[in-house]
Parts: sequence; C-alpha cells; structure tokens
Amino acid sequence: MFNFLWGVLFVVVNFSLFLVCYRSFGKSGLYAWVGVATVLANVQVVKTIDMFGFVMTLGNTMYGTIYLASDLLNEKYGEKAAKKAVWFGFFTLLMMMIVMQMAIVFERQADDLGHSSLETIFGLIPQIALGSLVAYFVSQFLDVRIYSLLKRIFPERNQLWIRNNGSTAVSQLVDSLIFCSIAFAGHYPFEVWLEIFITTYLIKFVISAASTPVIYIARNFPAKSSE
Repeated sequence: MFNFLWGVLFVVVNFSLFLVCYRSFGKSGLYAWVGVATVLANVQVVKTIDMFGFVMTLGNTMYGTIYLASDLLNEKYGEKAAKKAVWFGFFTLLMMMIVMQMAIVFERQADDLGHSSLETIFGLIPQIALGSLVAYFVSQFLDVRIYSLLKRIFPERNQLWIRNNGSTAVSQLVDSLIFCSIAFAGHYPFEVWLEIFITTYLIKFVISAASTPVIYIARNFPAKSSE
C-alpha cells in the first residue's frame, strides 16, 4: 500500500513540476522538459518496485510526460514544433548513452565510491539500449502524426481529451511492443514476456489518462511574448 500511495504523490509531483516548467519558461520549457525527462526516465527504469503483486519499473510517469509535452506542443504550436521536440529528446537520449558508456570505461581510482553505481545505472546492455532508442523514435513520431490526424477529425476545443488520449494510447502500445520485443527477446518465456508487455502498457496508459487534466490546464496558460 505504501508504494501505491507514494506513487500517487509521485505522479502529482511530476505533473505539478511539468506545469511549473511550462508556466515559467513557455515553449522553451517544454523542449527542456523533454530532454530532462528522457534522461530521467531511462535512469529510473533501472529500479524495480512491487505494487499489488506485480513487479514494475520506475520511469513510466516521467516517460508519460514526454508524450504530454509533445501533444501540448502540437496543440498550441503545431506539428513542426512537436517533431522538433521528438528530435531533441532522441538526441538527448543518444547523447546520454554515448557519453555515459564512455565515462564508465575510465579506470577507477583505488578509493572510488561511484563507479559501481554508475556502472549499474548506465551500463545498459546494447539490447536494452537499442530497444529504448528504437521504441522512443518510432512511438514519438507516431504520436505526433496521430495527434495531428485526430486534430483534423476532432478539431473542437473541448475534444482535446480525444486527441490526447487517442494518440497516446496507440503510440504507447507501439512503444511497449517495440521495447519489450527488442530488449527482452530471447530472455523470457512467451508467457513472462507477455505479462511484462501488458503490465508495462497498462501502467503507461493509466499515467496517460491521468495527465488529461494537466494538458487542459497547460493549454489555458497564456503564451509568453517570446514564443
């Protein structure tokens, strides 16, 4: 029960910080958020927790806010701005992986205390790193395209929830499928793989649905003069 209650608070804090970032820095804040969230999500995923009998990884909440940021950019600034955010996030993820993989190769000093921890967090096997990169690239651009399509089909201001949840539901399904297939292929029996895939997607979907009020609030923030 503690993990559930702490998890609710964790989600509220994540969404609150997202709103503060956008309210304070406008469109530039959304780009910055995408970069930071991409890194944090891939750091948090190393930690596993137990909730209601299921083993889950952290990172899903922060990862969900990346979709939230790209959808908000698409809503207020257009598809081009959302695609720019996706490229920025992809570059940030790739940069982190390259730089940190090189960093952990350095020979440690005799009294070093941080190497083992860094190796645990950033020493991702190539299969998981590849899965993360491919899943991010495909699902994020798919989310932008679907959102733009739904924006044309459901253009009304009060239909934002359809655009947001519709695009995210499909793109996160593809994200989970690609990541689990590449990262865990050959490591687990199909039944175990299927459970990981389903629970991963369900968590992402719940987080996404919970973000609906957040995008409504953020949309009503006045644009900054520099935007």
